Amino acid sequence: MNVIRTVAELRAALLGPRRAGRTIGLVPTMGAFHEGHLSLMRQARRECDVVVVSLFVNPAQFNDPADLERYPRDAARDEALAAEIGVDHLFAPGVDEVYPSGFTTAVSVAGITETLEGAHRGRAHFDGVTTVVSKLFNMVGPEVAYFGQKDVQQALVIRRMVRDLDMPVRIEVCPTVREADGLALSSRNAHLSPDDRARATALHRALNAVQEEVSAGERDPAALRARALAELEAAAIEPDYVELVSTDTLAPVSRLDGEALAVLAAHVGATRLIDNQLIQPSLNHNREVATPLRAPTIA
Repeated sequence: MNVIRTVAELRAALLGPRRAGRTIGLVPTMGAFHEGHLSLMRQARRECDVVVVSLFVNPAQFNDPADLERYPRDAARDEALAAEIGVDHLFAPGVDEVYPSGFTTAVSVAGITETLEGAHRGRAHFDGVTTVVSKLFNMVGPEVAYFGQKDVQQALVIRRMVRDLDMPVRIEVCPTVREADGLALSSRNAHLSPDDRARATALHRALNAVQEEVSAGERDPAALRARALAELEAAAIEPDYVELVSTDTLAPVSRLDGEALAVLAAHVGATRLIDNQLIQPSLNHNREVATPLRAPTIA
């Protein structure tokens, strides 16, 4: 596996495969790899001739400097894990390589960025995401890019950006990977104390409770939110939000007549976690489903 630090090196490494018509896949990450990241890499490895993983902790998407400072980093471990998967190129640029002196450009998506995470972290968070991802697409030139469903709003924002700007890349959104007790894998889980780690399982229980109620016939979003909130309250967790929203626009649904996303965010101790689950009225058991977020994909 090649570890590449500059855009010039990256483009040189990909020139031959591109000219040969080989499919290039990109997995954008901020490092601190866990099984969720590795599952995206494996998917890319199965589907693409050349796999590029970017490792860049993007300062532009952090609205709290302390949060940026404490974001987990372990470059040597990340390199070893990516090599074990069979990644061809690990692109790990410095901040000055991504944002050179005098950088003043931003890519901004309206509407879908202004709710949920945008309302709580500020729209500038998503401006940081879309700007760095558009730069990565220009640097790598992938045919396919892979994102996880856990960060569902981010994935849908990227999909909208690609559609609106006619970017020639297909966005694949892959299922959330969870611990055995249901907690969604996240680099931030490393900050949880043992007690908070146990309490954090209530997030997935809350999402499952929504599906259980829907499977039993409940269609009122207010009643479904109340059921989820009860699970969180039992674990002494006060959420930033719990919502039932459209799978396309993230707008709140007035009645659950079709598929919807249950989304939530909460601080567990000092650590802020997010999670979501696709809710299906016809589903009579709990399982992770990502198909509506994977298709139609945008080329």
